[in-house]
Amino acid sequence: MTGEEAAPPDLPDRPAEAASAAPEPSRADDEDRRPVHAVGIGPGNAELLTRRAGRLLGEADVVVGFETVVDFVAGETDAELITCGYRDEPEALGRFAARAADGARAVAVLMGDPNHSGYQFLGKVEAAVDAPVAVVPGISSVQVAASRARTPLEASVFETLHVRGDVSPALARLGRAVGDRHLIAIPRPYDWMPEDIAAELVSGGADRGLDALVCERLTHPDEAITRTDLGALADGAGGDEPADSAFSDLSVLVVRA
Repeated sequence: MTGEEAAPPDLPDRPAEAASAAPEPSRADDEDRRPVHAVGIGPGNAELLTRRAGRLLGEADVVVGFETVVDFVAGETDAELITCGYRDEPEALGRFAARAADGARAVAVLMGDPNHSGYQFLGKVEAAVDAPVAVVPGISSVQVAASRARTPLEASVFETLHVRGDVSPALARLGRAVGDRHLIAIPRPYDWMPEDIAAELVSGGADRGLDALVCERLTHPDEAITRTDLGALADGAGGDEPADSAFSDLSVLVVRA
């Protein structure tokens, strides 16, 4: 993909914390600058794009995101597509920021809902652009998993392990709630997959007989839901390679209370 040459921006060491440090600015406070939109695209099924997400993508001049995310919406926009991976995020966001500074209608796309496991990329977008960033929520695989497992969110504890760095606080919160509340967890490929989370819970004293569901590739034609119990799931723990888990990297673990 082509784009404007720009110096890579300095990205924060803790982008998720930077993104959540304060409430989103009021549009009335910055009427002179066009906002950049951070749009949740859902679980990758175009039918679950919100109408607002579809409109913003249709109107966009430039779209940035991880390659797998952008691929899901490439058919929904005529914008320049800037894709990245972890290694070239600064360069891609620099190009994106240059286009936004020139007045382009700029959209950053995030899988699912930016408020579920998306603040790391959101914080980097905010650091890169000289403009207010407006978050546009989307449907999340977390919501779909809650529906499939019939675990209402108000009766559940949600944690994401799909972050860089220490996940022990999230695991501790899951451990305190297991058995009393439903658990919904996004694994981290491939060192904290569903089996590894289950083993951590069992080692902390959780009942091996609790119902566990691993929901894979939700809303896609090859969606699969494995229904088992926490103990059987824990018995498959170990390793940090794709072959070490029975499940894909597009999984959500649900443990029913």
